[in-house]
Formats: sequence, C-alpha cells, structure tokens
Amino acid sequence: MKKRVFSILLATIILVSIAACTGGTSDTAGQNTGNTDTGTSNTSSPSPGTSSPATSSPSPSDTGAASPDTPSGGFVQGITDTEVLIANSLPISGPWAVTGVPTKAGLEAYIRMINEGGGIDGRLIRYIHQDDEADPMKGKPITQSFINDDKVFAIVESFGTAVVGAIIDDLREVGIPTVYFGTGIGQLYAENAKTNAEGRNTFPVQPIYTTEGQVMVARGAGDFKATKIGIIYTNDDAGKDMLLGAEKKCQELGINYKSEQVAVNAPDVSAAITSIKSFDPDFIVCAAIQATMPTIVKELASQGLSVPVITSYVNASGAMAEAVASDITGRFDLYASGWLDYSTDERWANLELYQEWVEEEYRFNSYAQCGWIAGYFFCEGLRRLVGKEVTWDSFIDAMEQAPITIPFGGTIDYSNGKRMGTPALAMFRVNMELNDGFNWELAAPLESIDEILAKV
Repeated sequence: MKKRVFSILLATIILVSIAACTGGTSDTAGQNTGNTDTGTSNTSSPSPGTSSPATSSPSPSDTGAASPDTPSGGFVQGITDTEVLIANSLPISGPWAVTGVPTKAGLEAYIRMINEGGGIDGRLIRYIHQDDEADPMKGKPITQSFINDDKVFAIVESFGTAVVGAIIDDLREVGIPTVYFGTGIGQLYAENAKTNAEGRNTFPVQPIYTTEGQVMVARGAGDFKATKIGIIYTNDDAGKDMLLGAEKKCQELGINYKSEQVAVNAPDVSAAITSIKSFDPDFIVCAAIQATMPTIVKELASQGLSVPVITSYVNASGAMAEAVASDITGRFDLYASGWLDYSTDERWANLELYQEWVEEEYRFNSYAQCGWIAGYFFCEGLRRLVGKEVTWDSFIDAMEQAPITIPFGGTIDYSNGKRMGTPALAMFRVNMELNDGFNWELAAPLESIDEILAKV
C-alpha cells in the first residue's frame, strides 16, 4: 500500500496550481459547456460523514435576496428549509478542461454523497455551474449572475488565478461566503481579517504562495539549520508572494538573507545567481514556478553552488525533475513542498470513501480530489449550524469556530480572521531512481511551521 500511497501523493501535489500558469492540455471528455444544475436526491440512510436531518429545530425559510452592493453578510439568500443553493464557474471546455472537468466531478461526488444521506439538517444541496473556459472576462459576469440573479448562498471552488483575481473584490464587496480557491495568489492571504473587505467571508484551503514562502524558510531553518538564506524570485505575482512570505519568516527568525529578482521565462539568470553565490548562503529558496524554475536551478549548478534548494509545490512534477536531474546530480538536492498525504490510516480511509463515490475515471485524479475537498469544507460549515439559524454571518462564524482538517491533509484554523490556506506542508526531494514517473521522494511529512521549527 505504501507504494500506491506514494504514487498518488506525488500526482496530487501537482494539482490545482497548474491552473495558475499558462499553457496546458485539452481534455474534452465528459464536457458540459452549458449551465448545469446538479439535481438532488434523498434516501433514508445517511452516508459516512453526513448529518442526519434534524427534527426538533427546523431552520428558517428563505428570508429574501441580498442586495449585490451590500457589504455586510448579515442576511441570507439561496437557502430554504429544504435546500441550499451553491455555484461556481469552471473551465469545462477549451484548453483548461483537463482541470475543470474532474474538479466538477469531485465536487458533484461529494454533494451526491451528502444528498443521498439525507442532506444536512434536512436540506439538500443544489449545485449550479457555468463554463468560464478559465477566462476572467467570462468568469466575472458569470459569478455576478450567480449572486445577483440566481441568488446563491455560497460560491464553492473558485478556480484559477486569472478568474479568482477578477472576482475576488466582488466576492468581498457582497460578503458572500466563498469556500476553496484553486490558486495560491497572495490576494487571498490575511492574518487577521475582521471584515469582508479584508477577506473574512473567503476560505482558502490549498497553499497560498505567501504562506508557502514562510514554510520554505522554516524548512531551511528547521531541517537544514540554515542561518543564511538566498532567495531567487520571479517578477510575477507568484514569485513576489513567495518572497513576501520568505522575507517575513527570515525577519521573524533573525535569519540573514539576500534576495534577487529574475524575469519570468528569462533565458539568462546568471547575474542574479552570481549575486546569490557571493552571499554564500547555506540554503536557497527558488520562488519561481514552472518554466523559470529549471533555468534557475541549472544556473545554480553551473556556477558550482552545492547547498540545498527548495521550490514551490507547483514544480513537483516528473517533467520538472527530469528537466534538472542531470544538472543537480552529485551537486545538490532539490526539494519541493506538497500539501496532501495519505500515509495515515485516517487519511487513507478518507481516500477510500472518496473513491467509493467518485466516477471510476477520477479515482486517482488530483483535481477531482480538490473538488471533493471543497465540498467537504463547505459542508463542514453547514454541519456546525445544525439546528441553528443559517445566514451568511452565522456560516462565517461557524467556519471560524474550530479548525477543519483536510480529508487527505493537514488542519486549517480560520479563527480570528486567519486566511492563509493550509500551513502544513510536506517536503519532497528529486530522486531519479524511483522510476515511477514522478521521481520525487518524501523527505519530510506534513508539518506545520511550528512543528518544523521545533527541530531548530
């Protein structure tokens, strides 16, 4: 089982972050390019992890629609005694269908499990969807229509950097609960969000680059006892957000650091590497995603650096390992973060539950698992309100009430306005001897920053 767990894990750590970048492959199988409405059903036996219908204290009926320009969440729409309406837009056609189709399938699988178990507090979940093709010019009006015309209760699983960047201000202005974002952009990061304008109504799950930057520095300090850290970052949002987190943690820990910027897709990064080399670091953070990462790593090797290098979970793919393997072998180890792990009995049981409900073709699909996770997080908020009044405010309060554990990962604490995504990350190392198609081996398990720094 360990081999199987490892292979699935490595496939998963690549996941949604791909949607934050350009390029991709087309996958039109199972597409539905129109507005889809996932119907609800009801059976007598609740499924594992669901709440049975309450009989003693029914929740109120729909109290009317919210005004789209109202900044407060102190009202409700999209919910009745028998139904909760949620929505999202995903790329179901075009080059990003490879991400959107399975994501939608995973969310639908979780909703199906809940509904066939009787719903939550007597309410079934109805899910509507439109195809945005990962285009912000489509995603923005679609989301506005969900809120203003369909009057949904929540947005669940907003996907992709471009679309999320286009709609995040609208979501905050309206105050609608929004659970899970398929991107790590820094706009989602908040340490103490007190108002919706600051992001209190939003609940990121997967790693935010700002948080990941902090974790990477923590790895340097905790796992490698680093006291001087070099940071090479790209001049895009991903690189700058990772830099922000890395600098913050270096300053907190009193670590001496030096940062150098390179352009995205720059063919020559030698000047930046020469500057980092002159600093004589004992650990290097490569805050760059996809195409630029191999260029940086290759130049580090070319200039004779031999200290450990860590990069983003976005880069933990077989192709990335192969791109740099010949350059780093015998010189230094390349590490990357990861945010899901099936190595415990509980997480493995959660994976098996997911596989029972999702379509067979998505049993090992990382994007589908993200959809499942998004459904789980949203429903956890509803489960905490069984027998209570459900409004936007009460839902947000419920999400902050206690930490929520990712079915296949760490725990996220939203209390006191913390909106930092998962702070628990594993660490992987390139190993070309694995011959399993991924070529990354687990070097350290899922650990929080505090757990990592306890090694110092």
